[in-house]
Amino acid sequence: MIMHSRLIVIMILTVTATAYTIIPSTSPRIPTRTQPTSTITRQGKVGGIASGKASSTALFDKLGVQAGASPNIQLLGTGSCAPKTYISNSDLESVVETSDEWILTRTGIGGRRVLLDGDDETLVTLGVGSGRKALEMSGVEGEDIDMVINCCSSPDDLFGDATTISAELGCYNAVAFDLTAACSGFLFGVVTATNFMSSPHTSARPVKNVLVIGSDALSRWVDWEDRNSCILFGDGSGAMVMSSDPKYVGEQSEENTGILGYSMHSDGRGHNELKCETDSKPVPIATPGDGLKLSKGGYKDITMNGKKVYAFATREVPKVLDEAMEASGITTDDVDHLLLHQANIRIMETVAKRLGVPMEKVVTNLKKYGNTSAGSIPIALDEAVREGLIKRGDVIATAGFGAGLSWGGAILKWHGPNSK
Repeated sequence: MIMHSRLIVIMILTVTATAYTIIPSTSPRIPTRTQPTSTITRQGKVGGIASGKASSTALFDKLGVQAGASPNIQLLGTGSCAPKTYISNSDLESVVETSDEWILTRTGIGGRRVLLDGDDETLVTLGVGSGRKALEMSGVEGEDIDMVINCCSSPDDLFGDATTISAELGCYNAVAFDLTAACSGFLFGVVTATNFMSSPHTSARPVKNVLVIGSDALSRWVDWEDRNSCILFGDGSGAMVMSSDPKYVGEQSEENTGILGYSMHSDGRGHNELKCETDSKPVPIATPGDGLKLSKGGYKDITMNGKKVYAFATREVPKVLDEAMEASGITTDDVDHLLLHQANIRIMETVAKRLGVPMEKVVTNLKKYGNTSAGSIPIALDEAVREGLIKRGDVIATAGFGAGLSWGGAILKWHGPNSK
């Protein structure tokens, strides 16, 4: 149950995107804790959200929002789907001045999957594919899904793809909507689902089963003549089923929760460092007098300040994961896997080092897919589960970060099946 004495929520949906370049960092490592703590003190941060099992005594800045995570939510199934067309680094050598070695060394990316113009593959078909696999693994019937959250910044339909995907999956009883938070999207979607599922079950039909999908096709919005951006992005979709339904999760207890804690932030002062702006063209309309010029919409290519984005990611991601672990009452010693947004291998290495997490615990599929924005975390999670890397009961520290600027961390516990 979530208790609020006073809660103000402002929701703004925009279309954004993210990209990264690499600048070496020499910042000191953040020390790990040796004892769990149930009190969090943050100073100098605004607009943050932190939550966890230990949050009842936590101290936050005055602009933060605190909400305890439910002890009854389990993560039961994952799925992923990527386009069939693969572009290798070597393929790009004929497009821009680059090489496989140059890209791989600086980013860790070896290739990417992309949607083609006029093809039968779309972002909706990818979302349906990943969602169907997640439902099949979880054992949850489509008609029992209460909510579908499609986390996406580049939908096929300007008004969103969630309802279309929901209908294709047979989730006819679900309320479906899109959520836009760029590369933080999937994590923000999981937290949104958590809070819906944690609300008092006093309604006629509470939210007990949620399908969260993360999808993006940022290849649509890059300059394919710019080697600093076209090498980074791929398209894809990943999904996860969350449940608090006794029909599917069985015995419920605090120890069985799949959402141990989280922390979320955004800072619009960094918006211009990473964006994909509208690109309108004038449409003259004959009216009395001088007439009017309306606008015909479109979008420009993704732009970024690589140095500042790298500095932001390597500075804030270790902090937000530290906050999420503190909210969860755990330390890095309790973490089995570190799963970050798949933006760049050097960002992952730096974050892991500052947290004191060995690279052996870092989950990555960046080499195969590149940066798939909101799709990157759930795609990597699904592959790790299906390959047997993540097993039932494992604790996963995950973080998303990107345009907005937005970033967040969550501590998850896997309750789905063991694949191997």
